[in-house]
Order: sequence, then C-alpha cells, then structure tokens
Amino acid sequence: MASTTPTPEITGTRPDQLTLDVVELIGEVVARFHEDYESAAAEHALTGAQARLLSLLCLEPLPMRRLAQQLKCEPSNVTGIVDRLEARGLVERQPNPADRRVKVAAATAQGRQVARSLRESLRFAREPLAGLAEEERVALRDTLRRMLG
Repeated sequence: MASTTPTPEITGTRPDQLTLDVVELIGEVVARFHEDYESAAAEHALTGAQARLLSLLCLEPLPMRRLAQQLKCEPSNVTGIVDRLEARGLVERQPNPADRRVKVAAATAQGRQVARSLRESLRFAREPLAGLAEEERVALRDTLRRMLG
C-alpha cells in the first residue's frame, strides 16, 4: 500500500533522519563509484573524462556540442578529448547523416572494446551486489529508476 505521508519537498519541512541517512549513503556510493571509475580508466590509460566520453559514444555518435552538454564542459575541451582518443584509434569523426556540414564523434570497434573492458573492470559494488538476493537487486534497481524519474 502506498504511503500518503508528504515528502519534505512538498511540506517545506526539514527532511527526517531516514531521508538524511539515505542522502548521505547515496553520496558515499557516488564517491566510491567515481574513485573506482577513475582507477579503471587509468588502467586503460584513459582519464576519467576520456572514459566518460568514450562510454557516451558507445551508445551513439554525437556532435561535439552535445558531448559538451552531456559532460558539462566547454566544446573546446571536448575537441581536445576527442583528438586524443582519435589519435589512439578509439574514436573517429564522421559526417552527421542529418547535416553533412556537422561532424559527429563515434566510437570505433577498438573504442567499444576498450569501453566494454573498462565497464567489466569496475569492481565497486560487484561483491556487495552479489551478496544480495535477486529480489533485493531488482527492488534496488527499480527504486533507483524511480528516483531518476
């Protein structure tokens, strides 16, 4: 049965202790994930920004401006990151099929392989998640999806 208790955002009151505990734990999870991600990227001779950009490009080719928006940085920074990944054969520039005046960056086969290897080398949470029952992992996944909206 769904709870009818108003959330702190709706009532304008201070969050309860449980909410504060959850927020603190989410912050710790995020910090540990970033630490592990940076370490995994370094094992593949990538910076964290290069690894994030490569992961984005494995989903779909993107123009520089859109990459900058996704990474929350200036387009000139993205150009430098793409240049370095292109020099390693992990990314290539291609004409945008919708507008041939615009170039998009796309992961190469080698880039997709490196991104997959990086994802598989992330150690954070693998063991703790394996210690949860499947229904607990499903509930956690579904709760996180609801939080992200």
